[in-house]
Amino acid sequence: MKPSLAAVHPEMQQFARMMPRISLRAKSLWLSRPLTSLLFKMLPMPAGIRVKNTFIERADQTQIRIRIYQPQALSSKAPALLWMHGGGYVIGAPEQDDTYVAPFVQEMGMLVVSVDYRLAPDHPFPAPLEDCYTALRWLAAQAGALGIDPGRIAIGGDSAGAGLAAALAQLAHDRGEIRPAFQLLIYPMLDDRTAARAEFDPEAYFVWNNVSNRFGWEAYLSQPCGAETVPAGSVPARRADLAGLPPAWIGVGTLDLFYDESVAYARRLQEAGIPCELVTVPGAFHGFDLLAPKVQVVKDFRKSQVQALKNVLTA
Repeated sequence: MKPSLAAVHPEMQQFARMMPRISLRAKSLWLSRPLTSLLFKMLPMPAGIRVKNTFIERADQTQIRIRIYQPQALSSKAPALLWMHGGGYVIGAPEQDDTYVAPFVQEMGMLVVSVDYRLAPDHPFPAPLEDCYTALRWLAAQAGALGIDPGRIAIGGDSAGAGLAAALAQLAHDRGEIRPAFQLLIYPMLDDRTAARAEFDPEAYFVWNNVSNRFGWEAYLSQPCGAETVPAGSVPARRADLAGLPPAWIGVGTLDLFYDESVAYARRLQEAGIPCELVTVPGAFHGFDLLAPKVQVVKDFRKSQVQALKNVLTA
């Protein structure tokens, strides 16, 4: 399988032409992290949103940074979204999604908390997931002080962040302390077995290819992709029983490396009796909505996310 430029959605072709074909590897990680951090700092913060960083404690008394976004006036008992950024489990920071989470705050008057979770390979599974769970517990415990409704806390993210959100939904279900109201999974990184699929051209996919995918998963799992077994709870798509999980929205483009695994996971949720809306975008590649926020196909994709949150959190 090798996606071609001709197959790209017409509104996205000019952006696909400009995309360099870059693969993320261990030897380039030292450069990728500071470069992406610098890029994120150059993005303007949307007006009308209050943003602050704070720190919460892990069980070992070390700290996790979280980034809080809220409207200028937060209504009483507002809904909330715990957000996990993307980056293949190995790069990224909350700041990269300042403009992405802004519409959730602006259009829904909700609070968004983004987690600066630890990154692999320095901190492989379960460290990043446990950071997200700690943030979820903190958000629920501080609901009164924050002015949010603890019964209307959604979780979500994009790419690896969506993979963490899916894993977090499973972990929260198993521990039984907190039940998220919804999971918003944007082109989620759900299945390490994709990286082991020989029919996928290793470097042909736009933005995120299977070379990068293999590195990200193996850094996170500390073992080869596609192995017979993986640590329990580490790979959302490997979970046998999906019953009892929160309702979900899953969105992915047909040219995304994660298309097959996203569709498969959505169907399995539906088969398990979990309400799950699946949105597929013809000719869209990984991260397409980050490159061209003003084109109609992206506006429609983002509108669907906001509407899905409204349907559950404001019903």
